[in-house]
Amino acid sequence: MIQFFRRPLISPLLVFSAALLLFGCGETPANAPSPKSGKGGKGGGVAPVLVGQSQLKVVPLLIEAIGAVEPIRTTAIRSQVTGILTKISIQEGQDVQVGDLLFEIDARPFKNAVRSAEADLQKAKVQLETARTQVARYRALTTDQMVSKEQFEKIADTARALEAEVLSDESRLATAKLQVEFCSIRAPLSGRTGNMTIHEGDLVRANEVGGLLVTINQISPIYTTFAVPQLYLAPLTRYRANGSLKVMVVPPGADEKPEAGELTFMDNTVDASTGTLKLKAAFPNREHRLWPGQFATVTVTLANPEALTVPSSAIQTSQKGQYVYVVRTDQTAELRPVIVERHYSADAVISQGLKVGETVITEGHLRVIPDKPVANKGATDSSPVTTSSKSGKGSKKGEGKSKSSETDKKSP
Repeated sequence: MIQFFRRPLISPLLVFSAALLLFGCGETPANAPSPKSGKGGKGGGVAPVLVGQSQLKVVPLLIEAIGAVEPIRTTAIRSQVTGILTKISIQEGQDVQVGDLLFEIDARPFKNAVRSAEADLQKAKVQLETARTQVARYRALTTDQMVSKEQFEKIADTARALEAEVLSDESRLATAKLQVEFCSIRAPLSGRTGNMTIHEGDLVRANEVGGLLVTINQISPIYTTFAVPQLYLAPLTRYRANGSLKVMVVPPGADEKPEAGELTFMDNTVDASTGTLKLKAAFPNREHRLWPGQFATVTVTLANPEALTVPSSAIQTSQKGQYVYVVRTDQTAELRPVIVERHYSADAVISQGLKVGETVITEGHLRVIPDKPVANKGATDSSPVTTSSKSGKGSKKGEGKSKSSETDKKSP
């Protein structure tokens, strides 16, 4: 029995795939990048970085907070007498000085009361003079036993009563004159007036609830009140014992020009509900840039010590803490743990881990490997980083140059 076997057909696609596989297992193409030309990888490439120096700087010790501007003195002007308001001598928002006339109230009823008190006083003085004359005459008659002692004592008591009446009338006259003075309301302090809701011809009443005429705030000098956490109590007390502490306040605005003042008040207790300490600073405020009720940024300067600093961009953080990369003299990177005390502006204050004059990496940390070479990409073209950057890209131009140089070396 004859069996026919069918010959299998070979697909052209399989032939092409086998050819590609054989080609891939062969010699590496000339334009393939070298495994040693990585960018800072395990092959030992030079990592381009930017560097900075650790140096000593004067770094102020500062406490920052948000404060509220308050007037040093404020007064609510009310009338002390009842009467018709006849004159308003100021305008809203006007600067006034101590003693300036603010308002005038109709004083005619009070002047009449003065004249009445003067008449009563004069009458009491005449009666007292007559009583004193009788006392002198009856004293002599009593000596000659022509008048009984009881009569003399009665006359003497009348004279003493008239003396008390004269004192009472004098006090009543002084009160009447004071009422006349109250009709002219004057500024008790220098400052700026606020809003007024009264007009000439209104009836004002003495000590009426809601009968506010105007409010005057002293704005030059002025206070800024702010609160700081209680942990600052010890340094504030220590540095304030050495002298007054300077305070800078920046009011909100386009210029953001700070105003200089001094710390004048520390509260005698810590607020138990917030754990903060209340402070006040006084400012001359000659240009009236600070205004009552305004919020502002406050900065207290405790001291100006000299400290070791590096750019803040050099500080890196890991699970073990903060560290920096230090560039050794052989241009290799060293991972150095550091302790950062605080930050100021664009600098970090280092309390432990660095020395003055050491070079630290500020940019390019992701490509840095400890104990591997680095190069400053901010240096000149003759620096190693230029050569490293050109040799690590594996471009066709670089390969062409390397091939031509190899050809030149082989040629006699």
